[in-house]
Amino acid sequence: MNIRTRRLRGSGILRRMTRETRLSCDALVYPLFVREGKGISEELPSLPGQTRYSPDTLAKGIEAAVKSGVNSFLLFGLPQIKDEKGSGGYDETGVVQQALRNIRSAFGNDVYLITDVCLCEYTSHGHCGLIVNDKIDNDATLPLLSRIALSHIRCGSDMAAPSGMMDGTVKSIRAALDAEGFSDIPIMSYAAKYASVFYGPFREAADCAPQFGDRKTYQMDYHNGKEAVKRIKIDIEEGADIVIVKPALAYLDIISSVSKIFNAPVAAYSVSGEYAMIKAAAASGYIDEYGAMCESAVSVSRAGADILITYFAKELSAAIKKGDIG
Repeated sequence: MNIRTRRLRGSGILRRMTRETRLSCDALVYPLFVREGKGISEELPSLPGQTRYSPDTLAKGIEAAVKSGVNSFLLFGLPQIKDEKGSGGYDETGVVQQALRNIRSAFGNDVYLITDVCLCEYTSHGHCGLIVNDKIDNDATLPLLSRIALSHIRCGSDMAAPSGMMDGTVKSIRAALDAEGFSDIPIMSYAAKYASVFYGPFREAADCAPQFGDRKTYQMDYHNGKEAVKRIKIDIEEGADIVIVKPALAYLDIISSVSKIFNAPVAAYSVSGEYAMIKAAAASGYIDEYGAMCESAVSVSRAGADILITYFAKELSAAIKKGDIG
């Protein structure tokens, strides 16, 4: 390599021109928490910079994100009353259903709304499935997950995102949607969701920690990689249009493998613990928050993710427009 070539490689314009990995604002999905009630707009202690809204104030959070360049959102609901069957999840007047109607009224089709389909936020025991004889009853849970998905779609959701890791969920939801004339509604499945300590801040924010035991019987063991491929294959065969690997940073190898094996789009969920770690380390002066945010996001994209679900969505959109990671 001659000196002239080395100088060109040092040019900022040329570095951006020859980047192998590029992020797009269109690939970002911003998770938002919606709490039942009115006039709520409260910062989450476990997720600094993030806010929990009520259905009537959620438009503020959506508007701020849209102004930053983010147009896709993943909604999580927090009901006032929980029960053993998670009935608030499929209540036509439930918290997510209210939020969907309000956002559709305010923004029309200018935003893309994805809804989490699970029972854990709505059950009194905090598990993702029905409890029968002190065990998760996988098959009895499926009709309820389908009811939740249908309820969300009727109220304006663009995509169902089942996250409970119950076997057969995608098949059940696909059949229910098709039967109701929603064959064009895509499913983004949490196909490879690991039992991870990185969910801690989310569970506090969504008030959905299990009241007994853990979720290791239905979420994946982090020692396993081949299992992820097996689960994703099954979900795609059952009708999943997009598959999620969750968490992201500790599972870049899984993202890479899945992106090479399957043609379906791969979404990576950079979870609450990843976000909180960067925030905490930056607050202590140990790392540069902006740089860590950019570097970690690019690593997920470089591994093969087509979509990035992240609490840093607004800030990453700004970084993309600035040219730092675009």
